[in-house]
Amino acid sequence: MMQQIYPAPMHSFSYELNKDFHFSAAHAIPSDEAGKCRFVHGHTYYVNITVAGDDLDDAGFLINFKKIKQLVHDRFDHTLLNDDQLFSEDDSDRFPTTEVVARSIWEIIESHLRETDNQPTCLQVFLRETPTSYVLYRPKKEGNF
Repeated sequence: MMQQIYPAPMHSFSYELNKDFHFSAAHAIPSDEAGKCRFVHGHTYYVNITVAGDDLDDAGFLINFKKIKQLVHDRFDHTLLNDDQLFSEDDSDRFPTTEVVARSIWEIIESHLRETDNQPTCLQVFLRETPTSYVLYRPKKEGNF
């Protein structure tokens, strides 16, 4: 994995965990405005997931690194993203664009974290689609303008 420095979200948690990995997947954006991206094509996506919290679990983790990779890599690697139930051909808010994929990864991670006893939170998902293009997704918090 290429060394990368990611934008760091501001927070006051005691612990911050970052997990890097990549997966290969294909997608097509079902919009005429997507140009060539209307057609099925693939990427090697590079992902960084930031999790933070104040309490560790019984094993001494915020979340096991292996679990983060299982939740995302095992679901998306070597797939056609359009076929996943998180994405839609009819709702532009659920087209498998890089923005929506980043948000969907956050939803997957955050949903799992809400079920844990120590209650960490996913602060951001950094998703690189190409060497020159990436998306950073951070959930909007109350009070943000």
